[in-house]
Amino acid sequence: MPPDPDSTMTDAPATIALTRSDLREVAGYAAGCARPALAIFERERPDDPRPRAAIDAAQAFADGAERTKALRDCAWAAQRAARDAARAALAAAGAAYLHPLANATQVKHILGSAAHVARAFELAAGDDPAVAAARIAQARTLALAHPVVVDVLTRYPSAPPGGGRVGELIRQLDAALR
Repeated sequence: MPPDPDSTMTDAPATIALTRSDLREVAGYAAGCARPALAIFERERPDDPRPRAAIDAAQAFADGAERTKALRDCAWAAQRAARDAARAALAAAGAAYLHPLANATQVKHILGSAAHVARAFELAAGDDPAVAAARIAQARTLALAHPVVVDVLTRYPSAPPGGGRVGELIRQLDAALR
C-alpha cells in the first residue's frame, strides 16, 4: 500500500539547519564558480561593475564579512545589469515577428527594444530616470524612428497599460512618436 501523501509531508522536516559557516562555504563556492564568467560579461560591458561587485560581495561574506543589505543589493544589481540589455536584444529580434493584428500589445514589438535599452541605461546610472528620458528622446529622433516606423506604429492602438517601468517607457515613446 502506498504511503499517505499527507503523512509523508508531515514527517518531513520543516526547515534545514544551516550555520553561518555553511553559508560562507556555499557563497565562496558560488563566487568561485561565477568569477570566470566576468571575462565574458566585461568584454561586452567593461564599464558595468555590477556583476563584479556582486561576486566580490559574495566572496567578502565568504571571507568573514557580515551578510548585509548591501550584499543583497549587489545581487539584484547584477541581475539588472544583463536583464534589460538582453531583453532589448530579444525585442529587436522579435520585431521581425510583428503580427498584423490590431492589438495594442503589438506596440511592444515595435518599441520594446528602445524601452529596454532606456531601462538598462537607467539602471546602470543608479536608477536615474533622466537617463531613461534621454534614451527615449534619442529613440524619438528621425535618425532612429524613420517615418515608416512611425507610420506602422500609428496603425496600431496605443501601447497597453502595465508592464512596469519598461511598459511606462513604451507608453512614453509611443505617445511621443504619435
